[in-house]
Amino acid sequence: MDTENTYVNALLGAAVTVVFSFAGVSPVLGGATAGFLERRDGAQVGALAGLFASLPMAGAVLLFGGFLFAFLGFGEPFAGGFVILLFGVLFVAVYTIALSTVGGVLGVYLAEEFRD
Repeated sequence: MDTENTYVNALLGAAVTVVFSFAGVSPVLGGATAGFLERRDGAQVGALAGLFASLPMAGAVLLFGGFLFAFLGFGEPFAGGFVILLFGVLFVAVYTIALSTVGGVLGVYLAEEFRD
């Protein structure tokens, strides 16, 4: 399934990242999927897939982190707990985008290596 639309390939890669999010290397898998489908500009499509995938993943961090801070009493609202939660969201976003970029480059390499 080779599509010419970069956004469709990036969305498919983001879907793979979110579905396999229980694995630590899911951004690499999603980026590789997007890069393999795109077959060119692996870093660009991988980073775009990481950006799309980081939105629901950062939302999950906000949801569960907010639950911990609010209901279990870890930190004060609008104080240190808010800063820790913000750093958690930032970490997840950077982690996802960076590993998806690497996966995108790897996916283009695999597409070239195993060309039909």
